[in-house]
Amino acid sequence: MMNTPNKLTVARMIMVPFFVLFMLAGFAGTAGKWIALAIFVVASLTDYLDGHLARKYNLVTDFGKFMDPLADKLLVCSALICLVELDRLAAWIVIVIIGREFIISGFRLVAADNGVVIAASYWGKFKTVSQMIMIILMIMNLGGFFSVLEQIFVWLAVALTVISLVDYLYKNRNVLSMQG
Repeated sequence: MMNTPNKLTVARMIMVPFFVLFMLAGFAGTAGKWIALAIFVVASLTDYLDGHLARKYNLVTDFGKFMDPLADKLLVCSALICLVELDRLAAWIVIVIIGREFIISGFRLVAADNGVVIAASYWGKFKTVSQMIMIILMIMNLGGFFSVLEQIFVWLAVALTVISLVDYLYKNRNVLSMQG
């Protein structure tokens, strides 16, 4: 039987296609972006909630350790790709962000293969929060002052993506020496 944190992770993954549908299909008219926004916010909150519940009630599982980061990447990467499709975000920014996720995932797999668990850093958490705020602002697309705020969060997300990658690689450089 699945515990609550794992059910939240699965629910987040199930929300992704509905998010993409409302972002891109256009059949809901202008309401589509607001429905997509609601789905994205709820899915983002499940990310916080599942981790909190798993730690608080000692419900951490191998399934959760593997699927929770995957669900997060699926949600964020889907949103970023939708924003490129809608011509709201430059593709190179999405490539930098997704590229970082592939590198970190590769490192985690190599480390896990060697019995090493690599915890998330504060830089990675700041990166995730900045990306989610950026995505929320870009979905809302309110213009005016919010356009300035969007751009600030785009650059902040890119900077934190690169900083968190460098920090991660430096702190875990021994993972590379594990390979022969």
